[in-house]
Order: sequence, then C-alpha cells, then structure tokens
Amino acid sequence: MIRLARVGARKQPHYRIVVIEKDRARNGRSVEVVGTYNPRTEPASVELKRDRIDYWTSKGAQLSETVGKLLAKNPPQTETEAAPAA
Repeated sequence: MIRLARVGARKQPHYRIVVIEKDRARNGRSVEVVGTYNPRTEPASVELKRDRIDYWTSKGAQLSETVGKLLAKNPPQTETEAAPAA
C-alpha cells in the first residue's frame, strides 16, 4: 500500500509518502519512501518520485485515499515544464 507516515514534532506535521505492507503500523518499517508532503507551507509542498510510484502500482500496490488526492492535484510534469527556460 502507498500511504502517508507522519513525522515531525507535535503540532508540526510533515509526512512521508511510503510503500508499506497494509497491516503494518502507520510509522512502521516501510519498504520505500517515494515522496514527501508538507501541509504547513503555503501552498503545501509535495515531492513525488513518479517513476517509483508507477512501479509499485504496477506491482499491485494500492493508493490510500489521501495519497490518491495528492497525486490528482499534482499531475506529472511534461518535459517542457520540467526544463528551465534558457
């Protein structure tokens, strides 16, 4: 399953987007970290390793509802958007 794992101090949440077995604890040992999410910045910052997320979903990993929403709000960048203007 691909879901959020909370890190950070009390009342200062920061999340890792992790690949983890479904029955493990929220912050249990994960298989791989595939991104981060910080809701405290304006706008909220999301960093994703799209290639690794695509790999794990092809292997049968399911997205949690929250991670699915984050992916929908942050579509993959095309080559022209990713390259800086010269």
